[in-house]
Amino acid sequence: MERRYFYYASRGAGLLLALAGVWVAFAFIGDHWSQVAIAAALGVVITQLIFFSHDAAHRQIFRSGAANDWVALLIGSGLGGISLAWWKDKHARHHATPNQVDKDPDIEPSVVHFYPAEKPPRNRILFWLHERQGWWFYPLLVVEALNLQAQSLVALVSRPGMKRRGVELPLIVIRLAVVPALAFIFLSPGLAAVFVGVQLAVTGVYLGAAFAVSHVGMPVIAADAKIDFLRRQVITSRNIQGGHAATFAMGGLNYQIEHHLFPSIARPNLVKARSVVRAFCQEHGIAYDEVPIHRAWKIVIDYLNSVGLAGRFHVACPTASVLR
Repeated sequence: MERRYFYYASRGAGLLLALAGVWVAFAFIGDHWSQVAIAAALGVVITQLIFFSHDAAHRQIFRSGAANDWVALLIGSGLGGISLAWWKDKHARHHATPNQVDKDPDIEPSVVHFYPAEKPPRNRILFWLHERQGWWFYPLLVVEALNLQAQSLVALVSRPGMKRRGVELPLIVIRLAVVPALAFIFLSPGLAAVFVGVQLAVTGVYLGAAFAVSHVGMPVIAADAKIDFLRRQVITSRNIQGGHAATFAMGGLNYQIEHHLFPSIARPNLVKARSVVRAFCQEHGIAYDEVPIHRAWKIVIDYLNSVGLAGRFHVACPTASVLR
């Protein structure tokens, strides 16, 4: 058996056992406020399942593309509640043009701006918040899981041509109904609402905090810029130090540079690719960014605040506006 098959088989079995264990604990504890801890644990397990689905969607597990897609569908949509078809379309565009204005959907302006806004908010309160967006970015992630699930549903309902829509839509509807249904059937209404809210909040913060450090604070590429594939992927990505512990906690996203260069490499092999890629970048003078997780979180906050403050000194180039 190939090493990656053993890795993913044991990883998948462990996650399914963990999910079953969470629900056994839920049934055993009953209507008690210690269910808040169970909700938090469920949020962590669901996030880990989404990481697993991410690997399958990138065809890291099996040689067969169809087998990978079905695993990603059953785990990501059926257990994670996020549409595989919607996510693959969005994520493919991100991988092709990471951190490029008007091309990478992950940095499209929304509540948070990842590069200086052409028209900063005029309202005094909104402008004050905009200048300090880095400080409330992480608290905002408590609704990120709900946001991803809502976007998944909207896409599946409004786009009839989405791949395997007939399978995925019922899967997601059932998944999104099961957790609240179990909570409100077996717990008192107030505790049930807290249970659902804590699970969503933990999943959102965990997912968002893992994904944000991969690119936020790295160079933003202008819409019309021309750049070769290697530099495009390396200079816009950030690795997180921490070895096996970081790989476990972040689902392999700690090797973001290598993942962007070779997206189908299995998670346990990314560390091997790192030594080759890092040496090559050093030899050719290409910036290779790798920091501890606590420093990455601070970089994200500082960068987003600098983007907000750049509204006072708006210029045409996003990078120049941030650096002033």
